[in-house]
Amino acid sequence: MIPRMAYDWEITVFSPDGRLFQVEYAREAVKRGTTTVGIKFKNGVALIVDKRITSRLIEPSSIEKIFRIDEHIGCATSGLVADARALVERARVEAQISRITYGKKIQVKALTRKICDFKQTYTQYGGVRPFGTALLIGGVDESGVRLFATDPSGAMMEYKATAEGEGRDAAIEYFEKNYKEGMSMNDAIMLGLNALKASTEKEITLEAIEIGVVAEGEEFRILSQKEAKKYFDRLKEE
Repeated sequence: MIPRMAYDWEITVFSPDGRLFQVEYAREAVKRGTTTVGIKFKNGVALIVDKRITSRLIEPSSIEKIFRIDEHIGCATSGLVADARALVERARVEAQISRITYGKKIQVKALTRKICDFKQTYTQYGGVRPFGTALLIGGVDESGVRLFATDPSGAMMEYKATAEGEGRDAAIEYFEKNYKEGMSMNDAIMLGLNALKASTEKEITLEAIEIGVVAEGEEFRILSQKEAKKYFDRLKEE
C-alpha cells in the first residue's frame, strides 16, 4: 500500500480519487503567474499581458511574455516563462516543418494540438514534470480567426475571449459581461486592457503592458510602446 504522501512524488501515480497531483501543482504555478488575456475581433486576435514589473531596476523590455511563433501565429504565456520558451521553440520548429513538408503555413489548431500532445507526454512518464505554463495561442489561417488556451495537462480549448494567470476569474467575468462579437481591433484591445484592470488591485503601468496582434492579411507583431501608449491613454481617460 502506497502512503498517501507518495501520490505527490510521482507524476505517474493516480490518487484514489483519480487525481494527478503534479499536474494540479503545475496549474497552481499558472495561477501564480501574471494575468494574460486573449480576445478575438472581427478579423484577428489580440493578446495582452501584464508583465508585473517588481522592481524599478528591471529593464521591462527584458521580460518576454508574448512570442511570435510564425508570421500568422503568436502566443502569450502565464506561469513559468522558462517552460514557455521551451514550448515556443518547439512550436516554431513544428511551424517550419509544416512549411518544408507541405509547402504551406500550419493551421493554428494543428499547431496547438501538437504542443498539447507534447505537454501531455510529460504527465505520464517517470523522471519528468509537467510544464508549469499555460499558453494562449492566437492566429489567422484559411479556417478563420482562432484562439486557443492550453493547460499543463495537455488539454486545449477554443475561446472567443479568455484569460490565464492570477486574475483569470475576474478577467473572464469581465469578458462575460462586455465581450461582443465582430469588434474592431481597437475595441478588442481596450476590452483586454479593461479586463486586466478589473483583474488586479494594483495600478497598471504602460511599461508593464505588452500587446500582440495578428489580423487577416497581416503578420503577427508586438505593438511598440508608442502604439501601446495610445490605448493606455484611453484607458486612463475612461
